[in-house]
Amino acid sequence: MSTPVSPAQPSLRIGPHTVQPPVVLAPMAGITNAPFRTLCREFSGGKGLFVSEMITTRALVERNEKTMQLIHFDASETPRSIQLYGVDPATVGKAVRMIADEGLADHIDLNFGCPVPKVTRKGGGSALPYKRPLLRAILREAVTGAGDLPVTMKMRKGIDDDHLTFLDAGRIAVEEGVTAIALHGRTAAQHYGGTADWDAIARLKDHVPEIPVLGNGDIWSADDALRMVRTTGCDGVVVGRGCLGRPWLFGDLVAAFEGRAGEVARPSLRVVSDVMVRHAALLGEWIGDEARGVIDFRKHVAWYLKGFAVGSEMRKRLAIASSLAELRGGLDELDLDQGWPEGADGPRGRTSGNNRVVLPDGWLRDPYDCAGVGEEAELDTSGG
Repeated sequence: MSTPVSPAQPSLRIGPHTVQPPVVLAPMAGITNAPFRTLCREFSGGKGLFVSEMITTRALVERNEKTMQLIHFDASETPRSIQLYGVDPATVGKAVRMIADEGLADHIDLNFGCPVPKVTRKGGGSALPYKRPLLRAILREAVTGAGDLPVTMKMRKGIDDDHLTFLDAGRIAVEEGVTAIALHGRTAAQHYGGTADWDAIARLKDHVPEIPVLGNGDIWSADDALRMVRTTGCDGVVVGRGCLGRPWLFGDLVAAFEGRAGEVARPSLRVVSDVMVRHAALLGEWIGDEARGVIDFRKHVAWYLKGFAVGSEMRKRLAIASSLAELRGGLDELDLDQGWPEGADGPRGRTSGNNRVVLPDGWLRDPYDCAGVGEEAELDTSGG
């Protein structure tokens, strides 16, 4: 077990970039677009690192219209951070060189943690590190193509408890010049169920002392983040589902890591409703269509309202709003003077676990046999 560290973490170094406090927004498909990153960054005072949603390397190389919109960064975002998904070393290399040559980002993260079937069935995401030579080839192409840009990776413990890969993958990452590693303390089979294994994060930190290790999994509050750092010795935290409907969590995290105990946001429903409308408006501006922005926002409604006294019919009504006026009008009918509800923190988003991992035929027969994995396994659209 790593030696516990003090709650006041020093800054995190990602190549030439200083991340202080050491807090990273996890890439989440359909969530961590430019509008949501803007909200989180505003609450943090611009501190931390905020990563784009997952971008498919093939779609980027082919300049897919949707993908080119997803890699758009606000002028105030620095450093600009893109997460890439790919299974073909050559395509990953092309995508990384495109980012470096065209100045599209300042930091590249590689996704080896996605557990969803449409990714793992192609040998990607959390399935890929099982094929050690393929992982090495992808990392080598990425680091070589990135030039001066730092390359990091995010991964899970492995496919399931019988096929753990995180220690081997960590050592390969160090050998190939990866700048930092984030570990979600679950296997692909667990998806988001059960409890994250923070001991695995500590083991990885001990195993690869040469580079920073960031912990991910079950961070629902700033206290959780500090506890993870103390108990695992990790160099920083990656926050995913904990900020769904809670972009102000990043303000809490900054205060906690800077030693300002007790500065925890407990917004009233009035404040929450204002954030909801702003979030929807930002989405409309980003998409270029107010109605489409409000429709895209619908997935966030339940997360923002968790714990508040809002009837089921009103929740349904808000979740089918198609204009800012309709959203604002429904919210204004609520008792906006409600204070922060007890029990509003805690798990949000997907929680299913013990899933069968969908893999290519024969994937588990030999971790060193990478035959049959190539460019055709690349998804042609972004997401995951």
